[in-house]
Amino acid sequence: MSSDEILVGYDGSADATVALNWALDEAGRSGRPVRLAYVFEWLTVAGWVGPGVAPGIWPDETARRQVEDLVRKAAADAAADRPGLTVHGEVFDGPPGLVLQERSAEAGMLVLGSRGHGGFGGLLAGSTAISVTAHAHCPVVVVREGQAATSGPVVVGVDGSEPALRALGFAVERAAQRDVPLRVLRAWGPSGERWAPPGFDPEAASATERAAVEQELAQWRKTFPDVPIEVRVTPGNAAALLVEESREAQLVVVGSRGRGGLRGMLLGSVSQQLIHHAHCPVAVVRER
Repeated sequence: MSSDEILVGYDGSADATVALNWALDEAGRSGRPVRLAYVFEWLTVAGWVGPGVAPGIWPDETARRQVEDLVRKAAADAAADRPGLTVHGEVFDGPPGLVLQERSAEAGMLVLGSRGHGGFGGLLAGSTAISVTAHAHCPVVVVREGQAATSGPVVVGVDGSEPALRALGFAVERAAQRDVPLRVLRAWGPSGERWAPPGFDPEAASATERAAVEQELAQWRKTFPDVPIEVRVTPGNAAALLVEESREAQLVVVGSRGRGGLRGMLLGSVSQQLIHHAHCPVAVVRER
């Protein structure tokens, strides 16, 4: 597996198919190869394996062969639909979350549907998507069925933390590839009617925050002078503001944990809320 490869968690579900199409679009812009990864977990009781695959009980070699055929066909169809792209398919054995986490160490990006066939109805994001996003060794993009917009800006949330700076770089590069504007959001408190200390000057606070963002952007403006960059500095809850921004965005990018994250947490609350509630695909950028 190449370190530039786009790895796609694929199980034939509607969400996985949307995630695959997003990854193929990304590969078309970047020239990266794509690998479909179906993680086959041996069942100890009868259960769902995939579309057209009968439930089985370990060791069900027939079901595994059907899975291999499913992945082989999906990869071949993707390659035929996107001439010039390199698309592979592979079946791995083991717990899906753990296997995808391990394989992400050798990938440049991991793309997931928010819920696969194992998800419970009503859940906005499945346990595998949350777990893998928290532990992956590369940027993770989570796509939900009906989400994959192709217009609008790339939006990134920044707060001055190291994960946010990495997210900013990822977002600028995606905006440049797509030839769309970049919208940079900095949320700060207090918000609304919340208590503020005596003498608090919201205009001065906003100006300070904006200056910090502009400093972070200075090098990126030089590197990508053709990317229009809009800075929005506003009081409020970062997750809620980014969810609202996602309504007109094609991608929202955040770091895995922001400045307010608790030490030891691998995935911050803003990242988790976006995975559950954003109206467009979400990229969570992690340190390798």
